[in-house]
Amino acid sequence: MSSNSSRRGAPKHQNRYAWKPKAGQKINEREVGGKLRPYPEITGVCPRCKDQIDWKRRYGKYKPLSEPAKCQRCTKRAVRQAYHNLCPGCAKEQNVCAKCCSRVDRVIGRDLAEVEAEQKMLEAALKNARERDRRILLRAMDKGKSENSAKNPANKNKVGELFPSASLEEYAAKSRGDKDNNNGDNMDKINDEDDGVDGVTGVSDLDDDDDDDDYVEDAEQVCNW
Repeated sequence: MSSNSSRRGAPKHQNRYAWKPKAGQKINEREVGGKLRPYPEITGVCPRCKDQIDWKRRYGKYKPLSEPAKCQRCTKRAVRQAYHNLCPGCAKEQNVCAKCCSRVDRVIGRDLAEVEAEQKMLEAALKNARERDRRILLRAMDKGKSENSAKNPANKNKVGELFPSASLEEYAAKSRGDKDNNNGDNMDKINDEDDGVDGVTGVSDLDDDDDDDDYVEDAEQVCNW
């Protein structure tokens, strides 16, 4: 019996479409992982563990938690993400990955508690600030969002056509200047039209005077006869 150990190259029959988990099954959008209940963001892990969890989600091997799991250090039921062995507090305190428990320099994502605390601090600052300071802060936040959206435009050909200015004040100043320029152009146009009308009326008045002189001369000739 011959072996195919010396065979090399691409397979004879290649797949035209990528494999999709549960392709023939009807997907319930209300289940965890559906459109109405998407999976939570992966945070507190190293890049390698994040890729592993993403692979499980992509190929239908991901099993979400039905209830909080127990942390392996503090033994509290504070683990709320699947495949995590440490709670966010212990992982942050030890500066390790919450899944593989290895010491890493960079951790993916931010803790949900930190995001909520920052949001509460921002809301409190907006509530206690003056109206002018509140508007300045909101404008700065909007400007930051607009800059982030400008870095990744959906269609580069349309950038700057709908809203070319960087801020609302600049856009208002530009629109005000355009309006003044348009008003000045309109006034110049009206003045030119008035000058043209005056010139035409002056010519018509001269023509009327010539006609009157001719009529008087004709009347004098008739009287002389």
